[in-house]
Amino acid sequence: MRNFHCQCGASVFFENTQCVSCSSELGWCPSCLAIRAIKKSSDGYYYCTDSACESKLEKCINYSEEGVCNRCILVDDVSNNHAGLCDCCRFNDTIPDLAVEGNKEKWRNIETAKRRVLYTLSLLGLPFGTAEDGCAVPLSFDFKGDSLSKRRLWFNSSQREQVYTGHANGKVTINIREADDVEREKTRIAFGEAHRTVIGHFRHEMGHYFWDLLVKNQCEEESIRVFSDHNNPDYGTALETYYENGPKADWQKDFISGYASMHAWEDFAESFAAYLDMVSIVDIALHADALEGVDPVVADFDTIAMQYSKLGLLLNEMNRAMGLLDLVPEVYTGSILKKLEFIHDLLRRASVT
Repeated sequence: MRNFHCQCGASVFFENTQCVSCSSELGWCPSCLAIRAIKKSSDGYYYCTDSACESKLEKCINYSEEGVCNRCILVDDVSNNHAGLCDCCRFNDTIPDLAVEGNKEKWRNIETAKRRVLYTLSLLGLPFGTAEDGCAVPLSFDFKGDSLSKRRLWFNSSQREQVYTGHANGKVTINIREADDVEREKTRIAFGEAHRTVIGHFRHEMGHYFWDLLVKNQCEEESIRVFSDHNNPDYGTALETYYENGPKADWQKDFISGYASMHAWEDFAESFAAYLDMVSIVDIALHADALEGVDPVVADFDTIAMQYSKLGLLLNEMNRAMGLLDLVPEVYTGSILKKLEFIHDLLRRASVT
């Protein structure tokens, strides 16, 4: 993640909508590819205040009307035909029911995590898009909460239709309960997870998406050699076995998480998420003045992994000094690194930059 600065010189961050130093409005400028101070003109449009840019902008409607986004749209971009939605919000098929108290705040947290994940995918030059873009596997998102089952209201008002976080044919569904810090922490502890975050869910589900986009019917045999055969056992059998017996014994030797040991598809998705973790942390360090940087976009895998290991030790100690969870709780064995290197090579081949 690059460092961003307001027109006044103050540091601003990826999620900000206002500079705390000079109170300027902020927004993501798609021309600068950065958070910039934006200024509204008498013509009703906003303009990027960067002197080298000065692009004419309008706020994404989820920024101007809902306050859950901070991105802008180029007014003069004739290719923009997404009904006022930015390059991140245009993927949304379903948003939470905003009539329910607290749902807008959950939606805001979900959108913040989604923007960070899409930033990393774009940084890596990965291909993804909608049906209108001609993408082979159109990407879309549903953000929904559990709801009372209308069919059972007469019988028991506590019956609920549960929304499951997951991926199917390019559709990523996130249960908005994951944006509730208390509920998510309860689930994390119940499942014995080192981490459970909204951004982690996105990274995992995007792993399933890119398996469909880049591996399915293309390099499945190569994937099988690294992650085992996704056809045997079938997913349903593997899922049932996992929930009956738990993760494989000594899973830490070969898998990034216990859940990854359930099935080859989950192993790929968990490894994909771990690779995005690695890229994100190494990219942040690249732009930190106090640290020696490695560019994860061009560096070889061994260099990225070594840098991530060094940063993990440093940042874990910092977190422990503050009584926080380890930032990098996983142990990266040779078997696990082999899987991440497969994903690294797969994504490098798919990069369009």
